[in-house]
Amino acid sequence: MPASITLSNLSWSTPDGRPLFSNLDLNFGTDRAGLVGRNGVGKTTLLKLISGQLQPQSGTIALGGSLGVLRQSVQVEADETVGDLFGVTEALAVLRRAEAGEATAEELASANWTLEARMASALDRTGIDAEPGTRLAALSGGQRTRAGLAALIFVEPDFLILDEPTNNLDRDGRRAVIDLLANWRAGAIAVSHDRELLETMDAIVELTSLGATRYGGNWSQYRERKAVELAAAQLDLADAEKRVAEVERSAQLTAERQARRDRAGRKKAAKGDLPRIVAGALKRRSEATRGDNARLAERRRTQALEDAAAAHDKIEILQPFSVTLPPAGLPANKVVLKMDSATAGYRPADAVLSDLSFEIVGPERIAVTGPNGSGKTTLLALVTGELKPWTGTVSVMTKFAMLDQQVSLLDPSISIRDNFLRINPRAAENACRSALARFMFRADAALQIVSTLSGGQLLRAGLACVLGGPKPPSLLILDEPTNHLDIDSIAAVESGLRAYDGALLVVSHDDVFLDGIGITRRLELPTGHSPA
Repeated sequence: MPASITLSNLSWSTPDGRPLFSNLDLNFGTDRAGLVGRNGVGKTTLLKLISGQLQPQSGTIALGGSLGVLRQSVQVEADETVGDLFGVTEALAVLRRAEAGEATAEELASANWTLEARMASALDRTGIDAEPGTRLAALSGGQRTRAGLAALIFVEPDFLILDEPTNNLDRDGRRAVIDLLANWRAGAIAVSHDRELLETMDAIVELTSLGATRYGGNWSQYRERKAVELAAAQLDLADAEKRVAEVERSAQLTAERQARRDRAGRKKAAKGDLPRIVAGALKRRSEATRGDNARLAERRRTQALEDAAAAHDKIEILQPFSVTLPPAGLPANKVVLKMDSATAGYRPADAVLSDLSFEIVGPERIAVTGPNGSGKTTLLALVTGELKPWTGTVSVMTKFAMLDQQVSLLDPSISIRDNFLRINPRAAENACRSALARFMFRADAALQIVSTLSGGQLLRAGLACVLGGPKPPSLLILDEPTNHLDIDSIAAVESGLRAYDGALLVVSHDDVFLDGIGITRRLELPTGHSPA
């Protein structure tokens, strides 16, 4: 039988009782499916349920085939090797003893003579240059992720289960993973916001608060379908709102007609033209009719409002949020940043950056790129003043804001709203709420304590507080801004940054994102001596 994963009536709620999904039905076959959805909707939880790390609260998961699950964070011991990661250390030792003529007859009979060639092939497919004896501690985090993926494909599972496999990888690493999945011929489920990777998928599964929907085709084909669905949903919402108005007008007209009849009856009764028993019967009939009309009108109104609310919820899910920013007002000829022959590092005589010179003039948009270890984070530390150059100078001539991956600009102990007002002390309450709403922190969502936010929410809150104020800084520095954002959030940030009229200095390996924000030039760093 072909390999498959079948989810039936699956439900899961968070420990505080918030439902992530209910009665979910999904099927995965031997194709490559990208799992997408906004942050917090339950994508990673769904992968943990499929891989057995969590048990369903209700419903069933039927697995037909073997799973290979990528470990996102590969924690290593000091002496752990690539061979240990592959689980073949003892098998390799048998081969070494056989080569030395020291293996027993039983060992020779069980020796796997193709083992090293298969390992080399798996490592090559993920673009990593390592030997079985290479210590994992000697590899960068991105290299360990690629080695972990190589260890998965080495055992040739029926399904790869991948959670953000290109996060924190440099351009070469991303390319290797994307190429691997593009050529993978078994099943794969990948949670990802990497649009380049999603273009290689056979299907896109979108998880929302309304459930899961499967779309055949890659990311671009999915977006085309979503655009059609959004247009249809907007028409449905307009029709639903029109029905609400019509129901309310009809109820008003019915009430007015009944009121006129009641007035006429009371007037006739006051003249004494009707016997008392007849007048009483007419009054009771009028009250009953009025009650029936009111109940009918309320039922129609409730149904119309429910239809409108459902249509509006669908719009909320289909329509990405957008961002508009006040101007920074940076002149085109103003020198914003100048670095002149800067050399710096963390250990004496071991420079990470050597004799580096560049400048940013006016609203330039510069991407700092280079392989892991080339010094990108060191460069940002020089610009922000966190690190002083050993030789040369670094000058920043304007107000700037830095958003690192931890968004340390925000105070984790207070709310998003309070952080906004702390960073923008001249902003009024209404302006604060409006700015936060543009980044999807509406009403009580703006009162969330920062320490309780997910990674994607945290960066979104940081952007809201920095860019949403009355006057954004003239220089914005971003360190891997898309690492924890869902795709709709990335699209909104791209939209906002395109409208931003200040200068940008961005460290990112996401070429689609860099193209989306209109990078004007790239500063490519060569391989350095210390992880960046």
